[in-house]
Amino acid sequence: MLRKLIILSVAATAAWMSVSAADPTSTNYTFAECEGSLTPYPDNIAAVAQPDSLEAVMINHVGRHGARYPASSSNCMKLRAALQKADSAGTLTELGRELARINDLVIARSNGQWGALDSLGMAEQRSIATRMFRSYPRLFESGTVNALSSYSPRAMMSMMTFVHQLDRMSNKANYTTSTGRINSPLLRPFDTDEDYIEFRKSDEVINTYDNFFEATCPTSAIARVLGKDYPFESADQWRELAITQYYVIAGLAAMGIDYDASRFFTREEYNALWSCFNFRQYLQRTATTLSTCPAEIASDLALNIIKTTDDFIDGRSTDAVILRFGHAETLMPLASLLKLPGCYYMTNYFDTVALHWKDFYVVPMAANVQFILFKSTKSGRYYVRIDYNETPVKLIPGCDSIYLPWSQARDFMMHCIPFYAQ
Repeated sequence: MLRKLIILSVAATAAWMSVSAADPTSTNYTFAECEGSLTPYPDNIAAVAQPDSLEAVMINHVGRHGARYPASSSNCMKLRAALQKADSAGTLTELGRELARINDLVIARSNGQWGALDSLGMAEQRSIATRMFRSYPRLFESGTVNALSSYSPRAMMSMMTFVHQLDRMSNKANYTTSTGRINSPLLRPFDTDEDYIEFRKSDEVINTYDNFFEATCPTSAIARVLGKDYPFESADQWRELAITQYYVIAGLAAMGIDYDASRFFTREEYNALWSCFNFRQYLQRTATTLSTCPAEIASDLALNIIKTTDDFIDGRSTDAVILRFGHAETLMPLASLLKLPGCYYMTNYFDTVALHWKDFYVVPMAANVQFILFKSTKSGRYYVRIDYNETPVKLIPGCDSIYLPWSQARDFMMHCIPFYAQ
């Protein structure tokens, strides 16, 4: 009997190892995590205590706009057309009719508001502003709060909501705001950098993504709603409709619709679809073995953070708080350029990306990075702490301290910026 149990145990272990070896790069993230960059901002942020010997004197903040309605109607309309075609062909399933109702609800709520900041997005920005004020109230007693945003209405409204909340809490500071295309070199370089635009259109990028998408994207979930006899034209069409279905459902939470994605997807399917969306952003918006260009477009923004900090220290500026509001495409390159933990991953094995670079960590809605400058009350020296989504992160590999002398952090940041951009 004992021998039989040992044999069964060995067999079970071998079977488990066989499954694991079959796909060692598969992920098992939660349904909420697999909303990816459409995930609402975390609501469990805790205040960070600082040493009594350090006093916060300045903040450089770079943030993404808050939760929004779907960026455009294109995905919903593509899905609606497919559902209507299935209905006409008599292949639409009951689950498909449920999906049609949800899709129509998204269209109805978003009509006239595509891409606009929603009430959840406003609440996210108010919460971040409130925590900033409560953690560093002295910064708002005098001096200037300088805020700028991209020309996108959702970025501008994020800025105005954030500043309005700060002003409600203290009107002692002077507030200035700036929005428009004048800020594009800092906040929308993905629109203005010609080398980057050419890179995104290159065959290398397109083919790399297409190969990954073809190998990874499951079509089983879309087949369950359109029906196995749906008159599709090609396998490519199935995959495109599959990722469209994912995008529509994954975006529900960001617009305040509480819905269980497991109605349409297994956890395995949702992870696989998310990984396709995740890989596309990784490939197009961060430094990879294909090119460092996607990260280097953030060089001007990184230099601006360094310069404004230097100006404050040297007395050339009274801007105690500088707020910048852009997009996921603003933050991903910056975080990759500075090699922030969890935001930078170099590999030739792209099937491992989902294990190491996760858009739900890097750029949830209202994602932000804050460079908080402190002055020692004893020595007068300046230190900096970098908070990613309001959680301190270590800047320099091998250095465990989250409080770094500004000179040391500055040197590291300058070494991250290519010489041609300095």
